[in-house]
Amino acid sequence: MKFVLLRNFFIKAISSVFFIGYLPYAPGTFGSLAAVGLVCLLKTSNSPTYFLFTLAVVVLGLFTCGRMENLLGKKDPGCIVIDEVAGMFIALSFMPINLKILFLAFLIFRILDTLKPFPAGRLQHLHGSLGVMIDDLIAGIYTNIVLLVILKLAVL
Repeated sequence: MKFVLLRNFFIKAISSVFFIGYLPYAPGTFGSLAAVGLVCLLKTSNSPTYFLFTLAVVVLGLFTCGRMENLLGKKDPGCIVIDEVAGMFIALSFMPINLKILFLAFLIFRILDTLKPFPAGRLQHLHGSLGVMIDDLIAGIYTNIVLLVILKLAVL
């Protein structure tokens, strides 16, 4: 019994990014902001540590999101925000870290996460962890591409 309670606590803590997802308003936005803060702590977006951390967040999300859905009996509950963190980490991969890039990445990611451009909208209906994570991973990839184009055009 104690093991189950402890396991459920860790699933809730990880999938909600240490309970940020339980904030009453805009938990996905706060999860994305938490990712920006973590990126700032890592200081770079192209180091091996950054990529290992990104991989760890994706793997933890894939491990916990479906279990969190089962615990709450709800498809993609709003308290799950590890998917936003993973998406933001992907969005900021290979990017110089400065305030303009962080702001643009956050803004573009939130817009794309809300709009769910193809194929994100269709794939989010998959069952379990993949369904929770995939739309944010796609939004992160699209955000990264948009930022790379902006940087290539030397706008920033």
